Formats: sequence, structure tokens, C-alpha cells
Amino acid sequence: MSGTPGAVSREPPGVGRDGRAGAAAGGGRTAPALVAEGLVKHFPVRTGLLGRASAHVRAVDGVSFEVAAGRTFAIVGESGCGKSTVARLLLRLIEPDAGRIALGGEDLRAARGEALRRLRGRIQLVFQDPYGSLNPRMTAGAMLAEPLMLHGGGDGTASAREARVAALLAQVGLRADAARRWPHEFSGGQRQRLAIARALAAGPRVIVCDEPVSALDVSIQAQILNLLADLQRRLGLAYVFISHDLAVVRQIATEVAVMYLGRFVETGPAAAVLAAPRHPYTRALLAAVPVPDPSAVRGREPAIGGDVPSPLAPPPGCTFHTRCPHADARCRTEAPPLAPADDGVAVACWRWREIAPAPVRASVPPRSDDALARLQAAFVRRPAPTHPDTPTHGGPR
Repeated sequence: MSGTPGAVSREPPGVGRDGRAGAAAGGGRTAPALVAEGLVKHFPVRTGLLGRASAHVRAVDGVSFEVAAGRTFAIVGESGCGKSTVARLLLRLIEPDAGRIALGGEDLRAARGEALRRLRGRIQLVFQDPYGSLNPRMTAGAMLAEPLMLHGGGDGTASAREARVAALLAQVGLRADAARRWPHEFSGGQRQRLAIARALAAGPRVIVCDEPVSALDVSIQAQILNLLADLQRRLGLAYVFISHDLAVVRQIATEVAVMYLGRFVETGPAAAVLAAPRHPYTRALLAAVPVPDPSAVRGREPAIGGDVPSPLAPPPGCTFHTRCPHADARCRTEAPPLAPADDGVAVACWRWREIAPAPVRASVPPRSDDALARLQAAFVRRPAPTHPDTPTHGGPR
């Protein structure tokens, strides 16, 4: 089990001896809004007449991080790496096999009954699909009023709930009359705004965003990201943001954890990780992002080869060694721990100091393209030759 820190603090993060990013030793800081320590989730694969577990899918294999109020901890990685499983573990939608989850210092895993309901009001989830997460048989107002009745809000009267629903709709940029509409009457972006309003209704301190903009158009994505950032500034929310889109993560995250086969392989401040990635997997992910002019980037990381190993039987040693162009004998036999690197970053790689530096964008002069120049010249408006019987006009020749 690899303890994977990805700390979030208001001060410039340092790294402790255990690899956890956070405030420097001896420095005071407020308690984090959310702490996850050593989360493990293995799903049994049952076969045979008696349904006995013949193997286990190692979906999450020892994940640790913390996030403070007003900060965004992003988890990135390929599909199937365990990102969404982490999200569901944090809300106890599925129960972890091991590990600890604390909300504001209170143990979420140990809570039962009324205590669990109260704590669940402090952490809410925004799903990926803005339509599938809404009940098509309930109006927007009814959906927003439901968490108010479950977790409390106002003085408990219908008029107080109606006023709170109108305030929630205004908070996410929707009109008060939207409360009478049904989910199918909203656009995709409006549905996601409604989902965010529903998450805010219980008054949470932590919101888990599971791919909240991947199903939206690019222009709508920007609006939703700006809305999330504005709500965070005004309400002091802590976000756990799950995404595979590095452009989105670059815009919203303050800390980043890169996940591969159920474990974090690199964590740290978003600016440090994305500007100078240390782990070969992080470098390959960034190198795969399309750029307008590929010739302007020198020293790109080689493309990742092969398939992702099965989580039923992860390879020994470093789980990435089967696809890593830098792997050696030690990588195939010894699993690297997530250890402090520099700039508040922690890396699970034996050879990150030896391998070539991360790709950087090089400033190169624009290349001349004769064919493109001729095409552009053909559309330049210039006067046409005059004729005694033809009026003078301009246009392409």
C-alpha cells in the first residue's frame, strides 16, 4: 500500500518525511476540510456455483491526501485508474476496505445513523452526466427542496424553503422561475448548474466534482468552471476535482495527484507538477495533449506503448514498468514509494532524477508555407479590371 500525499494548504506547501505535501514542520495551519488516509477498495470477482471470490480487482490500492478550505485537489489519470471509485469512497456510496476519512476532524467511516446524515451534509457530489443525475419526475424546485428537508434549511416552513430554493438558483445563475421547470426543459449547461445548486443546498464544506464538465461544450465548460471558482471564493469550499482533461485541471486545480492503477504516482502543487512533471507517466500524459504546432515542442516524451495492465493482476514492482521507456531491472521487482522530490512534489519513481528533463515549449520562428501563402493571396480583395460596359467592383480573382 502506497501512502500517497497530496496536501492542500493555504501556505506554500512543503513535504514531510512521509511524503505528504503540506505545511512545513512546525508551521501552524488550520485543520484540513477533508483528510483521506490509506483508502483501499478491492472488488471481488465471484465465479462458480457458490459464487466464491476467485480474484479481486484492485480499484484503489492505498490513497492518501488532504484538502483545505478554499483549495482544489485534482485527481487525473486514464479511464479505469480508480478516480471515480475514490469519489464514491469519500461519500461512502461504497464502503472502503481499509483507510480513514475525516471531515473537519470527524471520522466519517465511524459515523452511524443521525451522525452520518449530518456529516453527509458537509460533503456533496456533482456527477458527470448533468441529465442522468437529475430525477426526471421532479421539478427543479422539488429537487432543491429535498436536501433542505433532509439536512435542514431555514425555519422548516414551506415559504422558507421556497425562498432558499430561489436563492440557490440565483447563486448558480438561474432565474427563480426555473424552480417550476422539469429537467428536460433545461440545456446541458443549465442542468449542471442545477446539479451544483442541489449540491450547495445542504451547506457543504467539501464538494466532490466527478468529471463535471466532460459532457459539456467547450464554451459551456468555461462558464461552469468560472462558476465553481466564484463559489469557492465566496463560500470557502474545498473541491476534490476528478478529470482526465489536463487543460481543465490546469485552470482550476491548486494541487494535483496523478493516478495509475489505483495508486498515486505523482502529487504536488498544480503549477509545479504541470510545468515540470517528474514521473514518466505524467510526462507522457502531458505530451499527449494536442498543441497547435507540434514542431514548436522539442524533446517530447515518447508515446505510451502497450495496454494498461489488468487490475486483477497488477505487475510486480512499479506498476507502470510494462509501458515505461525508462524502466530497468529494479523497476520490475521493487515498488517505488511516493517520496518527496522538490518544490513540494512527491514522486513514485526510482529513476525520475536520471531521465531526461520534461518537455518544454521552444520558441521557433514561424515556418513559411508557400501553398498557404498562395491560398491566402487568392482571397485578398483587390479591384477588378474595369470595362466600359461593366461597373467597377472589387472581389477575389
